Amino acid sequence: MPLVTQPFVPPAPVPRTRPPSRLEIIRTVMRNPLELWGEPSFRLEWMKTKFFTERTLIANHPGLVRHVLVDNARNYRMATIRQLILRPILRDGLLTAEGETWKRSRKAMAPVFTPRHAQGFAVQMLEQSRAFTARYDAAAQSGRIRDIAVDMTELTFDILSATLFSGQVAGTEEDFAGDIERLLSTMGRVDPMDLLKAPAWVPRFRRILGQNVLEKFRGIVKQTMEDRQRLMARDPEAAPEDFLTLLIRLHGPDGLTIDEIEDNIITFIGAGHETTARALGWTLYCLANSPSDRDRVEAEIDEVLASEPDPVKWLDKMPWTRAAFEEAMRLYPPAPSINRAAIEDDRWDNGKGETVVIEAGTTVLVMPWTLHRHTKFWDRPEAFMPQRFLPENRGSIDRFQYLPFGVGPRICIGATFALQEAVIALGVLLSRFRFDCVPGTRPWPVQKLTTQPEGGLPMRVTLR
Repeated sequence: MPLVTQPFVPPAPVPRTRPPSRLEIIRTVMRNPLELWGEPSFRLEWMKTKFFTERTLIANHPGLVRHVLVDNARNYRMATIRQLILRPILRDGLLTAEGETWKRSRKAMAPVFTPRHAQGFAVQMLEQSRAFTARYDAAAQSGRIRDIAVDMTELTFDILSATLFSGQVAGTEEDFAGDIERLLSTMGRVDPMDLLKAPAWVPRFRRILGQNVLEKFRGIVKQTMEDRQRLMARDPEAAPEDFLTLLIRLHGPDGLTIDEIEDNIITFIGAGHETTARALGWTLYCLANSPSDRDRVEAEIDEVLASEPDPVKWLDKMPWTRAAFEEAMRLYPPAPSINRAAIEDDRWDNGKGETVVIEAGTTVLVMPWTLHRHTKFWDRPEAFMPQRFLPENRGSIDRFQYLPFGVGPRICIGATFALQEAVIALGVLLSRFRFDCVPGTRPWPVQKLTTQPEGGLPMRVTLR
């Protein structure tokens, strides 16, 4: 009888079995919000709770998720706490802008991120991934340990810089990944003043610690914009037709302001690549602990690379590779929470005689972290099982139970870009190298701006 191997269960907080006290809530949210969620959050289709005087609805039912984020999205604005955390970093970037500012920015940037346009970046993604592997040759020959979390941050920044900014991001340094970590560890986390909904002008201790890094990023963006503006003025035909040029051309009374252009550039430099980097790191970690899945992915990559030189076609020709990446995003969603607040009273009927009443002012939490691990919607939700996302199985997954890129009007504009980037990067890396975990390493998922591995992802890199 063949040996049946159990799927890998990666580390994650065990759901609480008792409600936390107010003090525990504050401590846990400051340390790691992923540790706050209790067993009902992974079992019930929706639940109401209250923190101090704030009414909160946790929405897990796919129909309720669709109602809030799609069907009646106009009745829901960005939640206050989310904005208090993110706006100091991104200001009026696409992730945090609202109203007319968001509409203008989204419309302006949409042409860059159509599937057809994203395919045009495939060759650059391939070139940057191949160039990055050169850094691994010496490490692989000696079996040296690398922090994959740091490496993936650098790789995705290289790809982002080359594709959207033509490699012309000013003043970037080798410690870029460390700067990102410092920024998100300080300004990208909840502060007690945020929980109390104190006005934005009330000092936040963590924001003060991150101010120098934020100013550094702002300086990089200003210099990048000025360099490009000078080039466009001096020789318009020499300016690359990329994302940066597009944004600068949108400056004007009917377009974007200089500040809005700066905010969107920093959104993509500081956060646009971060989500893909974390998902790539978690994918390599999960595959390293699931040898049978890794064998399938490696065999698929070897076959495709031997017969298909066009990276545009890899996304469709590598279903196991894509499935592994998507399963890693299910277990460790890059954006683990989606926060909204009801503008007016609302209600949703589940079609079975049950009604959810949503009063104006209620905070609605659509939590990919709990939704992706919900016991009602997933078989063995705690386990790494890439086969869930193979083409023949995808039909069983409701569109609104899996939200790695969000959904609705504010769905991630770069979703297609990110999926293509990930499959190309994995194809290049896993065709040449093998990634193995260091004994005793058990990374702990921590929610900052993204779901990050506390302590990094130390892994041994060897030649295949």
